[in-house]
Amino acid sequence: MENISVRDIVEATGGTLLCGDENTQIRDICIDSKEITKGDLFVPIIGQRVNAHQFIEQALEVGAASLTSEHYAISAEKPYIKVKDTIQALQDIGSYMRKRLTLPIIAVTGSVGKTTTRNMIAAALKSQYQVFETQKNYNSQIGVPIMLSRIGSSDQMAVLECGMSEEGQIHILSNLVKPKAAVVTTIGLAHIEQLKTQENIRKEKLSIIDGMEEDGILFLNGDDPMLAELKGTLNCNTYYYGTQSWCDYRAEQIRFEQERSYFDFVHENKRTHVDLNMLGNHNVLNCVAALGISDVFGVSTEKAAEVFRTFQGLRQTIRRQENRFTIIDDTYNASPDSMRASLEVLCHMETKGRRIAVLGDMFELGEDSEKYHSDVGEFAASLPIDELVVVGNQAKAIRRAAQARNSEMKTYEFSDNEETAMYLLATLMPEDIVLIKGSNGMHMKEIVNLLME
Repeated sequence: MENISVRDIVEATGGTLLCGDENTQIRDICIDSKEITKGDLFVPIIGQRVNAHQFIEQALEVGAASLTSEHYAISAEKPYIKVKDTIQALQDIGSYMRKRLTLPIIAVTGSVGKTTTRNMIAAALKSQYQVFETQKNYNSQIGVPIMLSRIGSSDQMAVLECGMSEEGQIHILSNLVKPKAAVVTTIGLAHIEQLKTQENIRKEKLSIIDGMEEDGILFLNGDDPMLAELKGTLNCNTYYYGTQSWCDYRAEQIRFEQERSYFDFVHENKRTHVDLNMLGNHNVLNCVAALGISDVFGVSTEKAAEVFRTFQGLRQTIRRQENRFTIIDDTYNASPDSMRASLEVLCHMETKGRRIAVLGDMFELGEDSEKYHSDVGEFAASLPIDELVVVGNQAKAIRRAAQARNSEMKTYEFSDNEETAMYLLATLMPEDIVLIKGSNGMHMKEIVNLLME
């Protein structure tokens, strides 16, 4: 935060200064009392399990000031700012900070691929501009306002990721961010338990345009059927990206070799060869979106494409140890769409050994969860995968469906991560490649850590 005082925070939130000096300067916002540093404004969030108001005194031993929704009168050296609701106040601060900014912001949302697409867009734009992008996983109603507060005067553009867990949240984020351009990556099954249908998910994701600038630009994935069918129906400047011949920005002549993706990026009459340091059709699409956005904002396609020769993704990590097996660590999260994408990456990788998929439960899939797990199993059985290992109760449906589709496929199931890791350590050979993927709640990073140790 630049040139922000307690007085500004009071103005932004409509709050009341209970005590302390209104001229106190604020450098940053912090929501974790364990991470607070000098000059921070502490925002205590009331969560389902913990009310962070109990940590205010501890936070102010280091921090500069605190919001509160529970104090009504207090005598203290450092500022306490009384607000009705700390989350709403945080969003009010985000809105206040956005009004001080004049730079264009690109918002990225979608069921799958948000983080990689956002990271690719930022990388492409950085070939010409000073770019701020979402840090950590700060893409929520709490995280996005903090990101808005951290955009500096030296930044020329910003790329912010917008996520959601329930209806109405993308609308709120769009009106906070007020994007110049927005990207919707996919309409998948993530959060279908809350939103019930893919049509509802699509409606929620497309509300990213609610706060978009009047002459804003929307980028949609033309390879996603639910987005493709909207062609010509949206009342905003829309570009499609994908592999379809009708897409405004598209990838042609795609091939995978030695853990790299090669394709031609085509827009109008121009064709540019791209060497992407990642595997998978989904990553090719993410890259096309990034190149399309950079083209709209005046970056040379050749300059932007050069970035991807050495690009490193944040989510899917390939881990190798000398004279040992290779791990595809994709343990951050999982949905049916991302499972299929990761399985394809496993099969694109060249090896003299075996390809082994270790898949865990996928959460928040609602009443049709068993069907979605079964669909993944059928898909896995159609691929050149040598062995399928499942972890957890719901993932058993993956194994059953795979066995029904391909009775010759070797399949195993385990109840916990340690048991799975012990099996893998006993059977993996130096040339083998193992994919490890499941929902966050399965904590499958534990398997990766045990194998690496």
